[in-house]
Amino acid sequence: PRSVMYFFFLMIRRPPRSTQSRSSAASDVYKRQLQYGLNHITSLIENKTAKLVVIAHDVDPIELILWLPSLCRKMDVPYCIIRGKARLGKLVNKKTATAVALTSVRKEDNPEFESLVKTFRSQFNDNKEALREWGGGILGIKSQHKRELFQKAIEAETLKKAGI
Repeated sequence: PRSVMYFFFLMIRRPPRSTQSRSSAASDVYKRQLQYGLNHITSLIENKTAKLVVIAHDVDPIELILWLPSLCRKMDVPYCIIRGKARLGKLVNKKTATAVALTSVRKEDNPEFESLVKTFRSQFNDNKEALREWGGGILGIKSQHKRELFQKAIEAETLKKAGI
């Protein structure tokens, strides 16, 4: 929660006003790149140009973004899941946004950004509890009987080999 707050602080922060001429001020514009749109974000992740992917939790239907965390893990791109697609929409001047990708960061903000990436990696990318096993390991009665028969066959075979 606190790291999400720092993320929004980093994104909303405006560059300092420069007293230089307009032409040089235009070159000093904050080069933050927030990209949005699922197809565009997917291509950014596959090309490994996305430095951080932020996903909203309240997307409907959920199938739109269900595969995005596994793609980020596969391509080793840090990601996080935050509350509210409207909050993401405010960052890109839209009503809502299902996901945004950050492609570049200002040099002054790089230390803060690296600490955010480290936090998000530990909470989401490297979190083994988030990778659940399907089914919970509970077998039906038929599967239990088949497994018992299989185990008995293996034990009988090992006894037979030990007897020879």
